[in-house]
Amino acid sequence: MPAAVITPTPGKESAAVLCYHRHMRFAWIIAAASLACGCPHNGSYSQPATLPTAKDVVARLAKLRASRTSFRVQTTMDYWLGKQRVKGKVRVMGTSKRQVRFNAIKPDDTVLVDMACNGTDFTFVDQQNNCQLAGPCDKTSIASLLRVELEPDDFHSFAQGVPPVIEGADGTVTWDAKHGQERVTLEGPAGKQVIVIDARDNHFDVVAAELRDPAGKVVWSVENSDFHDVKDVAGTPQRVPGKTRFKNPRQEADLLVDWLDEERAINLEIDAAKFTVPIPSGLSSCNGGSISP
Repeated sequence: MPAAVITPTPGKESAAVLCYHRHMRFAWIIAAASLACGCPHNGSYSQPATLPTAKDVVARLAKLRASRTSFRVQTTMDYWLGKQRVKGKVRVMGTSKRQVRFNAIKPDDTVLVDMACNGTDFTFVDQQNNCQLAGPCDKTSIASLLRVELEPDDFHSFAQGVPPVIEGADGTVTWDAKHGQERVTLEGPAGKQVIVIDARDNHFDVVAAELRDPAGKVVWSVENSDFHDVKDVAGTPQRVPGKTRFKNPRQEADLLVDWLDEERAINLEIDAAKFTVPIPSGLSSCNGGSISP
């Protein structure tokens, strides 16, 4: 969730968020893990006669990403940073052209924070604190909001339930008989990646993924649950997660996203102008030039 939203102005109540005790997070995590893993059939799932190769998996993920070019959705974002928890409604849209927009919404349904990447530039307007930011749209600008370094096109992939894959990667695929899952381990110049795929009932649901840099430090991790079909604008079923959890261990940050189907659209046409946020004149720079909790 946008950091300017998750932290109330000192001495003021935030109209956009609700704060709760930290222990409430774990009920969601346990539920998500149960949905992702499922209950074993007689204690074990038989391994397919032929497991895919790592290159097969990478190719199938690429095909899925190519089939999902845009999305629009309303979400509930539940954000943890250290010991602080906040929760609020955020409208999100994005495309595979490095375009993304976030609207944090007040209880009266007006926009509190507006952020957009148009493929090249990043703009941010915080109506609550009367400040703004602008600059190049890259993983740093996305991290300033979500506390997880993600390129704009990578965020689009995550929102569609398909993780990005490190370039030039190859590796191995093993079978987890207890959960009916394929465990894919990839290595490339950018580091090491593990992807867990729920293969039960002929599905291809990415329930977990993690990227580590060449030094072995976690860059990001994600967990998906509640997979189901949502028809895109052409009527083609697209299997997507209902819930996603992002983590950045370096900053003790968790972002739990509930993707709400009633306003979810996939492969729709979105006017490129919607990915530019005009900055009103006279606004100061937010927090001296960076968004921080």
